[in-house]
Amino acid sequence: MTQMIHAPLRPPWRRRLPASIAMTAALAIKILPRDNWRMRTRLTLARSVRALPAAGTDHVQDLYEAVVACQPPWWRGQIDCKERSLATVLAAALTGRRCHLVLGARTLPAAFHAWVETADGIAIGADEAGGDDHPWTPVYTTR
Repeated sequence: MTQMIHAPLRPPWRRRLPASIAMTAALAIKILPRDNWRMRTRLTLARSVRALPAAGTDHVQDLYEAVVACQPPWWRGQIDCKERSLATVLAAALTGRRCHLVLGARTLPAAFHAWVETADGIAIGADEAGGDDHPWTPVYTTR
């Protein structure tokens, strides 16, 4: 089940600009015609930032909050965790840093989720959709 996320306060422009560009790219991928093309494109983009230096936890948390705050009003569809997580990875890359996209699942209640992980192993965005009550098990991490 998808949880509604309310946008936080407007972030400063140095975070808002890469977050807006990254969110637009993530939404452009969402409109690809076939689901396997979408996931393959997301994973390819997330893996392409491996050569960049690692981002700190505060930097990734700030970018994640900026991505959530910069969800465009012109997008009438739902913006899922996959788009928010990919946009965070891309926003970090636009600032010259990297973080990892993580895809995970749980059994009870059965669900899938995507979140971002720092190089230290700190999960950001994993607490959505009841992640505190029923923890997510990482299935795939872009390293």
